[in-house]
Amino acid sequence: MAGTTALDMTSYLDMALRGRPASSTPEVTVERLSEKSGIPVPGSGETRQNRIAGLGPLTGLAAGVTMGALMGLARSAGWRPGFLADGAVATIGALIGTNGPMTVLGVTDPRTWTAKDWVADVVPHLAYAVLTVAVLDGLDRPGQRPGARRLRCRTARR
Repeated sequence: MAGTTALDMTSYLDMALRGRPASSTPEVTVERLSEKSGIPVPGSGETRQNRIAGLGPLTGLAAGVTMGALMGLARSAGWRPGFLADGAVATIGALIGTNGPMTVLGVTDPRTWTAKDWVADVVPHLAYAVLTVAVLDGLDRPGQRPGARRLRCRTARR
């Protein structure tokens, strides 16, 4: 959750600094998922739109939590490549987890994105990765961390 919070904070800060609107892609994704799955979003009019507005951000939360859980499982299996490799995996995994479904559903096409679009998308995912990996590193026991050394306690002689 910490990584997902970092992603959201970075996105909201970008919106505040550049004065850009919130993305509608999460809500459009929910609409498309509803159409493709045949599972309607209950309600009509404003009530239905409010539900879609609530469900949209949950798709990103689900992707972030799932990626963090997968990384935790990989670590429990002994995979510890180091901070940079972990960060790259977390960034790419989060990008695929969020943009993949939107691309498959035809909500967006990353091949048409400008460099500015890519930066606006990658930077929050990098923030996600840095914090997710830092939290996972913090949860490791000292002997599990790459390059970690055992610390010996020395008592003062009298």
